[in-house]
Amino acid sequence: METIKVNAAFLCNYEVMQILQQLKDTTQKKHKREGSLATVTYETVHYLQDTECKRQSVQAIQKFLEAMKKFKLTKTEKLMMVNTPPRTELEIQLIVQESEERLTEEEVQEIITIVNEHLPADT
Repeated sequence: METIKVNAAFLCNYEVMQILQQLKDTTQKKHKREGSLATVTYETVHYLQDTECKRQSVQAIQKFLEAMKKFKLTKTEKLMMVNTPPRTELEIQLIVQESEERLTEEEVQEIITIVNEHLPADT
């Protein structure tokens, strides 16, 4: 998972966290750049480390997205599921537009199973 053109794609929180951690490490190794950039980077990484993405990995995200190919979901809906993995039917309804028309009850349960398998919650 490598971002070639940063402005050409949506990034999940995990990818943002990785990019900012690399930027922070690069900035610290060189000389101090602007203090505001360092502050924003630090605060964002600090925030993201307290979200679902702290337990994610490139491999887990890729396996999750592969398993989700069978469902007709938009890229944005899948991205939202990576950033905030749905663990209930209600959460899927909040993420997937017109979910009742687009997904059967079995598909909703299968999505929850896939989420729990590839993007497990804190235990």
